[in-house]
Amino acid sequence: MKKSIPYYFLFPGIVLLLFFLMIPLCSILWPTVFPDGFSLSAYSAFLQDEYYLEILVRTIRISIISTIVCIILGIPTAYFISRCSAKLKGVFIAISIFPMLTNSVVRSFAWINILGKNGVINNMLLGMGIIDEPIRMLYTEFSVIIGTIYLFLPIMIMTLVGVMDHIDNDMMEAAESLGANKLKAFIKIVLPMSVPGILTGAVLVFTGALTAYTTPQLLGGNKSLVLATLIYQRAMTLNDWSGAGVIACIMIVITLVVMKVLNMLAARLDKRGELDA
Repeated sequence: MKKSIPYYFLFPGIVLLLFFLMIPLCSILWPTVFPDGFSLSAYSAFLQDEYYLEILVRTIRISIISTIVCIILGIPTAYFISRCSAKLKGVFIAISIFPMLTNSVVRSFAWINILGKNGVINNMLLGMGIIDEPIRMLYTEFSVIIGTIYLFLPIMIMTLVGVMDHIDNDMMEAAESLGANKLKAFIKIVLPMSVPGILTGAVLVFTGALTAYTTPQLLGGNKSLVLATLIYQRAMTLNDWSGAGVIACIMIVITLVVMKVLNMLAARLDKRGELDA
């Protein structure tokens, strides 16, 4: 007999989300759509402004690059961890999530010491005679990408480890016994079975990179503004809450579109898997 689900247990969570998330969010977004009646002029003006459009494109570019690099670095790392013994797996997981245990401000300041003109990298290159003067790496799009990857790579690794743990080693051994080398067996067996974890991790990394504030603010400064730092500037510096609401709404729409696209991709891949089976 199927037990009934006590839906009333959801009531406290729904109340909290309604009063502390939805209502404040709607109070910010409503004036952007209904200033004096329905109008999308604020959004049209934002998208037609070259300065704001450049920031929008930069934010999406940073998010996409960070997501791709996290996938490339996360897949082999997660596979290695998933194939370790239980004791070593615990050690490597602890090492992987260690950066998440420190404050993002501390992590960003660490990268300032590494990427700065008098930082570790420049001092090393100068000492080796590779360069004659310090390279400008800090307060650039490059530094924001590096900080973002460092920030969200553990999330990608942990997501993939949970998926790869359930992939049986016997499948790899069977593929190798049929003539496939380890790389080909990995591409044909492990990679397709890891797609759900890759897509989930991609959503988490992309949305996190899109909305990150501390890392772009400290590593990018005012020369590499992203949407999150632009929101702070509009709201706290210029006291333009309506303009900040427009940017926030655009970020929400981008996030929903990306999630929808990745979900459609996952559904298509699942359907293809059923047809192949």
